[in-house]
Formats: sequence, C-alpha cells, structure tokens
Amino acid sequence: MSERRRVAIVGLGVVSCAGTGLDAFWDGLNSAAPEGERRIHDFDPLAYYDNPKQARRADRSEQMATATAMMALEDAGGLTADPARCGVIYATGVGGLQTFEEQVLVLDRKGARRVSPFMVPMIMPNAPGAAISMRFGLHGPNETITTACAASTHALGYATRLIQMGYADVIVSGGAESVMSPVGMAGFRNMTALSSSGKSMPFDRDRDGFMMTEGSATLILEEMESAQARDAHIYGEILGSGSNADAHHITAPAPGGNGAASCMQLAIEDAGLTSNEICYVNAHGTSTPLNDAAEAEALSKVFGENGPPVTSTKGVTGHALGAAGALEATSILLSFDRRQIPPTAGFTNPDPELPDINLVAGAPQDWEPGPSMSNSFGFGGHNGCVILAPVNT
Repeated sequence: MSERRRVAIVGLGVVSCAGTGLDAFWDGLNSAAPEGERRIHDFDPLAYYDNPKQARRADRSEQMATATAMMALEDAGGLTADPARCGVIYATGVGGLQTFEEQVLVLDRKGARRVSPFMVPMIMPNAPGAAISMRFGLHGPNETITTACAASTHALGYATRLIQMGYADVIVSGGAESVMSPVGMAGFRNMTALSSSGKSMPFDRDRDGFMMTEGSATLILEEMESAQARDAHIYGEILGSGSNADAHHITAPAPGGNGAASCMQLAIEDAGLTSNEICYVNAHGTSTPLNDAAEAEALSKVFGENGPPVTSTKGVTGHALGAAGALEATSILLSFDRRQIPPTAGFTNPDPELPDINLVAGAPQDWEPGPSMSNSFGFGGHNGCVILAPVNT
C-alpha cells in the first residue's frame, strides 16, 4: 500500500452558544458557563442567504451548517482544487426535528393541504451536507454520518481517510444540530438525560445530566502538500481516528468504559503513536453520571496514572449531540493556536468514586501543543476518537 497522504485543517467556522466566530468561541470557552438554557440567541441566518425565502426553506440546523461552512471556506482562502475532487462529509445526530415538529402541528391544526412542500428536504439528515455541496459546487463525495453524539467525530475520521487514500483533495466536514424543540427537549428530559439542576458539571461529584445546546462547526480538510504549496494557514493536521461499538445498550455505555478505551487505543495506533505521546484529551464529558464514569475509567485504562491534561468543553457549550465532536475538534485546534487548554467549567467537587484523571479546572492551562485526542461517544454504543496535532509535530 502506498504511503498515506497527510491531512491539514486549513479553515474553521463555528456557531455556538459559547460564541459565533473563532475569537468569540475561544473567549467563551475560557469564560464562566452561561446561565440557563444553552440556546444561541444571536444567530441571524439571513446574513448567510441571498434572500429571506432561501433561509425559510432551510431547517435551523441547515442554516447553521451553511453559516459555518461559509465562515470556514472564507477562512481557508476559498477553494483552489478541482471541484470534482472536493467533497462534503457532514454529520448530524437527528436532522430537522424543529421543522418536523412545526409541520406536525400545521397538519393537526390546519389540515394536510397546508403542510409545507419543502418539509421533506428540510427534515432530511443529509440536508446540511447537500446544501453545502450545492452552495459551493462541490462534486466530490457527499455523505452524511448519523451516529448520534459521535457523528461529527466519525465524519472527520472518514473525511480524513478519503484524503489519505487519494479519493479527494479537499473535504468540507463537521456537524450541525438543532433539536431544542418542545418535543426534543421533553424526550431527553423524560429519559433523565438532561440536568435537573440546570448546570453542566462534567466529572463533578454532583453532576446530574447534560445541558442541551445547538450549534455547528465546519472544518476544511486539505491534502497537506497542496495546503503548504499555496501557503495556507494550517491550524493542525489529523493524524488518525478510531471507531468501534460497545454492542451493549441503546443509551448506557459499556461497563468500565471498555469500548471507549478500545476506541482510544485504535485512534492512537492509527495515528502511529503511543499513549505516552498524547499531550491532551478533550473528553466527551457530558456531565451524565454513567458516561463520565465510563470515560474516566477508559482514560485511566489507556493512560494510567499521571496521564495527559483532560478537559470537557461541554461545561460551557453544553451538549450539541451530533455537532459536539466538530465543536470540540475546533476547540483543540484553537488550543494549538492560543497555546492554552480551556478549563472544565462547572467542575467544583471531585468525585471520589472516579479514577483520578488530570482534569484542567479553574483557569486555562498553558502548554506546549502536541498530539491531542478528541473523544465522542453516542447513544447506540457508537464510539469515535480523532487525533489532531500541530504541523510541527
């Protein structure tokens, strides 16, 4: 087999309750967690469409994906590759739930003839990826990953492989999610996944569930030699990824974090590294009792005592489901750029029942950037890990 091509990240875009745009997002990650629901109140979709009619024909998740793709491609300096070699590998956990719920109410209150003819393309999980490819004329692979909360991490891993193996030269990848509708919130609340205290407290003794959020992050992946030849700004590179399944329970993680630990090890091996070479872990860290416990066990198994710094940015952002992995990969790349690791907001009281992990809390931690891991673990037992590194590594 020929040598794998290297994969650079040359553009980033983000819409999050922590902030829209890279600087605002970074500032938010290093600030106190917002009070109450983690909705995005300052996002104006009309800024990213030619006219209001176009925006109305897109679900909110697609609107956010379109926005972050525009930001990321502008950040990357546009596209210079052959459009036939440029693809979209995008992710979502659910799809257009808000539109679906709105149209069910229209059916109930006004009758079948009033249901929007645009409902079906608006609720399709693949709508964000399709919209990006059409907006920018990208004719390469266009596929959507829907593996719950691991979706955008899986998308980044798959997109990387397509470039590594020579099937594409540029991939627009990431994720978008917006399911904070009444039915969506009620469903997660009634399964006791959401925090009853209204706080996200990853790995804390008093954690009681996650805070739902919405948002999107898009990353532009490009074959390294091409990126270097055009003198692109390179945030980092993706060295490898891992994917496996717990095969245990539809919502609960495998006991002891065995599946998560195996996935981390797969990613490390795919990157050609050892666990001792991982300098930082952005944990899945949802703030749910079972998931945080399983991940802490997994981290302990992979890294032992005195492991690398660990943080969960969900203390600030909340949990964006299928978009979470893309948001967290973006935060790692900004950590390379800013040479700091954001603290785990909401963490106050260590849990004596969890293994001791090297959790960053209280204030940002200065560091010398090196290979870093982002973890995502989703309902259905889907596990995903991706390894990113600064380009001088």
